[in-house]
Amino acid sequence: MSFAGTYELQSQENFVPFMKAIGLPDDIIEMGKDIKSVTQIEQNGNHLIVTVTTGPKVLRNEFNLGEESEIETLTEEKIKTTVNLVDGKLVVQLKAVHSVTEISGDILTNVMTLKDIIYKRVSKRVA
Repeated sequence: MSFAGTYELQSQENFVPFMKAIGLPDDIIEMGKDIKSVTQIEQNGNHLIVTVTTGPKVLRNEFNLGEESEIETLTEEKIKTTVNLVDGKLVVQLKAVHSVTEISGDILTNVMTLKDIIYKRVSKRVA
């Protein structure tokens, strides 16, 4: 299954409570809540490069599926973790945050869970 493509954020649920829970400052949350972020995924077999651009902020992670890699989180912390492909979905544990990304047609859905807060992002392929 290929995740490759460029996706623009269409909708998100629980952005503010989730960002507060992971410790982002209020000014950053306020600035980011109305910006349509763009996710670009390059994939060559099990090697992926995921770049998320939200306004001036660019988060880029490069990893091989099933191999431990250093991943930068939303709080700019770098942690060692493994992204796995499970039932066609990208699954990763980022400390206390569990992240699942799946693709269905032109829709990319990312769900991040921290305790009882579920943050859902839905993006549509634009290229």
